Amino acid sequence: MSEPYKLYQGDNLAVMRGLPSESIDLIYIDPPYFSQRNYGDFDDRWKSMQHYLDFMVERLKEMHRLLKPTGSIYVHLDWHAVHYVKVEMDKIFGYKNFRNNIAWCYRGGGVPKKDFSPKHDEILRYSKTKNYLFNLENVRTPYSDDVISSTPSRYRKSYRKNGVYDGYSPNVNGKHPDDWWTIQPIMPSDKKERVGYQTQKPSKLMERIILASSNEGDLVADFFCGSGSFIKKAFELGRRCIGCDMSPKALALAHCPTPLALDGGDSAASEQFPTPEVLSTLQGESTPAHRK
Repeated sequence: MSEPYKLYQGDNLAVMRGLPSESIDLIYIDPPYFSQRNYGDFDDRWKSMQHYLDFMVERLKEMHRLLKPTGSIYVHLDWHAVHYVKVEMDKIFGYKNFRNNIAWCYRGGGVPKKDFSPKHDEILRYSKTKNYLFNLENVRTPYSDDVISSTPSRYRKSYRKNGVYDGYSPNVNGKHPDDWWTIQPIMPSDKKERVGYQTQKPSKLMERIILASSNEGDLVADFFCGSGSFIKKAFELGRRCIGCDMSPKALALAHCPTPLALDGGDSAASEQFPTPEVLSTLQGESTPAHRK
C-alpha cells in the first residue's frame, strides 16, 4: 500500500481477508471488552463469553496472518475478558511469542465500597516470531527524582542473576521502560484532544506503542479504529495506516484532526489530514456477531 493511509467501513473480518499475508508491521486494536454495555458508539453486549471469544479468535487469526515476521500486535482490553483472550492468543501466536502484559494505569473517579479501585487497563503484546522489532531508544522514560538526585556511587553496582557488575551508571536517554504505564486518560474537560467518542484513548499512549514497534514508513493497522486516535498519531509519526470500523462516525473521526471539522467547520484544519479512501460496507457480509 503506497497511500499514506486507507480507511474501510465494514466488518473488519471481511476487510482483513482481502489483505495480503505478512504485509503489516504493527497492529493495535481496542476491541469490545465483554463489558455487557451499550456505549452508543458501539454495542458491547454478548450472548456469552464463548460467543465473544469466537468473535475475537476468528479475527485474531487473520491478524496473525497479516503480520510480517518482524511484526507485533497490541490488544487493548480490561479485566472483563483479558485472561480468556490471552489463552487464545497463546494458541494463535505461540506461548513463546508473548512479550508483555502492559498495565495502563490511570486516575479517575468511582471507588467500590468493598474492593480495590480498578484503575488500569491491560494491553497484551505479542510478536509474530522471535525476530521482532523493538525500538528501545525511542521509548525510554525519565528516571525518578531519587535516581537523579543520588550520588553516582549509589547506583555503581548492578545485580543481574548471579553476577555483580561494577561501573553501572544511568543511561543519559532515560531508563528502560517498565510494563506499567502511568499515562492519564483524556479528561472530560479536555477541549483539545477529546473528539466525543466514549472510549477514546490518549495520543500519548498511542505514541508509545507506535514508536516502540514500528519505524517511519512502516504499515500499521487498527481494525477497531473507533475515535481514530491510533490512526491519526501513526500518520503524524510518518507511518502508513490502515483503519477499519463499522461506524461512519468512527471513520469520520479517524480522518478529522479536530471535532470542529466534523461539523463542517474550519476546512483548513481538515486539510491537515488527507481525505482517505473509504470503502462502503462490503456487500453480502453478515453483521458482526456482537451487533444486535
